[in-house]
Amino acid sequence: MTTYLEQSQTGVWNVRASFLPKVYIDAVTDAGGVAVLLPPQPVSPDIARAVLGALDGLIVSGGADVDPSRYGQSPHERTGAPRTDRDDWEDALLTAAVELELPFLGICRGVQLMNVALGGTLVQHLPDVLGTEAYQPAPAVFGEQEVSIEPGSRLGALLGQGDAPLPVHVYHHQALDQVAPGLTVTARTADGVVEAVELDSVPFGIGVQWHPEENAADRRLFAGLVDAARTHRETRAHPRSQS
Repeated sequence: MTTYLEQSQTGVWNVRASFLPKVYIDAVTDAGGVAVLLPPQPVSPDIARAVLGALDGLIVSGGADVDPSRYGQSPHERTGAPRTDRDDWEDALLTAAVELELPFLGICRGVQLMNVALGGTLVQHLPDVLGTEAYQPAPAVFGEQEVSIEPGSRLGALLGQGDAPLPVHVYHHQALDQVAPGLTVTARTADGVVEAVELDSVPFGIGVQWHPEENAADRRLFAGLVDAARTHRETRAHPRSQS
């Protein structure tokens, strides 16, 4: 799981530090996985492939806004200061995950970075489009939305929702705009905000705009990733013989 790298205070120390909210770790371990944290650091394609070569799956976690220069825009006044070290790190990991067909899940910022890395763009401030702050109602307060899942999608198979909308926790002031080539939209809210996409060219590549880690009673997405990671590990250990 990718992590933050921010100024942090603990005890007498006030330093830049890598961290990730414990709910992410719980979501993975509750689903039977083992959490490994991946802090931002200098990266190259070879380093990214080497890191992922030792892992079975990848979660690109939530966090700060993606640098708009990565998708050809100037920053909106409400767009946060760029974390270019994290953008570079996660872009390289996602690119390597696609190449290696490593199962991955993008969460909130993670789905936005996923879209940008593959050539898409973002709405920098969703209230400008919708006229509401409902997707990020107040600092550290999650909004509640219902999303409709596309039938026949991997996401639909994991969640088993049928036609019933799924209530989710949201905390985002940005959203996907132009969807990158190769991505399929698999969930939206009633007002049309893209809340999930899938990469069709890999066995398991899902991004969700909501925060599934916040729902301790529902670990289906994480269970699906852990299952896919287990399959990936077994396939890597016992590749099919070439005929």
